[in-house]
Amino acid sequence: MTSVHLLHAGYANDRVGSSVVLVRDGDARIVVDPGMVAGRGLIMDPLHELGVPPESVTHVFLSHHHPDHTVNIALFPNAEVVDFHARYRDDLWLDHVGDGYRLSPRSELWLTPGHTEEDASLVVEADDGVHVMTHLWWRSDGTPAIDPIASDQAAIEAGRIRVLAAADIVIPGHGGPFRVRSGTIEPLSDARVNPVG
Repeated sequence: MTSVHLLHAGYANDRVGSSVVLVRDGDARIVVDPGMVAGRGLIMDPLHELGVPPESVTHVFLSHHHPDHTVNIALFPNAEVVDFHARYRDDLWLDHVGDGYRLSPRSELWLTPGHTEEDASLVVEADDGVHVMTHLWWRSDGTPAIDPIASDQAAIEAGRIRVLAAADIVIPGHGGPFRVRSGTIEPLSDARVNPVG
């Protein structure tokens, strides 16, 4: 069984919080972008409701290294941290192949630079479709169309084309999910992505 659970729908306005996601794929438990939230309970409580102790999380995937996506990594003491370039655990730093690296049998890293030069997305072949966790978009309505702090907007556009061609559901960096239909986006309620409860 492979499933994707939105633990926290992010936001970026006068405050900032990352979208935090749990992926279950066989024995793998992957938390995506455990960054800034109003309180750690917004991450830990949904995990508890799903029966996932923080010690059982096998991987933390980082879309990029901005603090709003990384600040709560330490909540998962046994997890291997994976970014665009390498895997990290304790004092080990092990480079991986980059684009196409598999964290688990049905989850794969795609290099999607643009927001930063080091951005990556996690593509998951879940039982209910292909989910992509990415910072190519900020919000479920696709805004902002032009990333205000992008290092390379053209790279963002190329990444968006790739993701839209593959994804059924996208969870952007700071918002709820959207469904992809014929290359366009349709915002979904958070409840449409395996909610807690």
